[in-house]
Amino acid sequence: MANILVCDDDKHIVEAIEIYLKNEGYTIFKAYDGVEAIEVLGREDIQLLIIDIMMPRMDGIHAILKIRETSSIPIIFLSAKSEDTDKILGLNMGADDYITKPFNPLELVARVKSQLRRYTSFGSAKEDKQQEYSVGGLVINDDTKEVFVEGELVKLTPIEYSILLLLVQNQGKVFSINQIYESIWNEDAIGADNTVAVHIRHIREKIEINPKEPRYLKVVWGVGYKIEKQS
Repeated sequence: MANILVCDDDKHIVEAIEIYLKNEGYTIFKAYDGVEAIEVLGREDIQLLIIDIMMPRMDGIHAILKIRETSSIPIIFLSAKSEDTDKILGLNMGADDYITKPFNPLELVARVKSQLRRYTSFGSAKEDKQQEYSVGGLVINDDTKEVFVEGELVKLTPIEYSILLLLVQNQGKVFSINQIYESIWNEDAIGADNTVAVHIRHIREKIEINPKEPRYLKVVWGVGYKIEKQS
């Protein structure tokens, strides 16, 4: 089973999450601020991080920014607020998903399992023939889970990779925000607009020369997104 790092300055919350996830067979590491979280990640083989936003010394936002410089592990952030601004901020900084406190233990476990499934798939190589998809200068090697733009390797998170692969595999087809969310997160698309939009923007910033005038990832206003077919 996976190693999971839980980081929150409220020790009761850390202990509660530890109980829920240990019951699922996961090994839990603990930290109580962003500095400690980075130190644990530096010495342990961690497959997923659950981290609070508001903490002393280094908050969750700054910690995520630092972690994303070197790691693409799934990150679920905890927020005591339900406002969309907090959710968007966390996703903008590189988190993959969020849970609003107080949270339902079953929802937390489900989101952890979903992120780990995606991360495991992202890191695994297939034993059958190589799967490669290309659109102009954009190439996705689904055997090695690598993305290249004009021959240059582009680093995507597992969520970003999954969204891009879905669109590239269906070149020219327009996917609504709800369709993208339900396909990637495997749950009902309730309040999915901001979550999908943030990840789409991150993908554009990584694969487009000029994200404001995208060559590949196009928006169809009022409908959704698509990967433009290239002649």
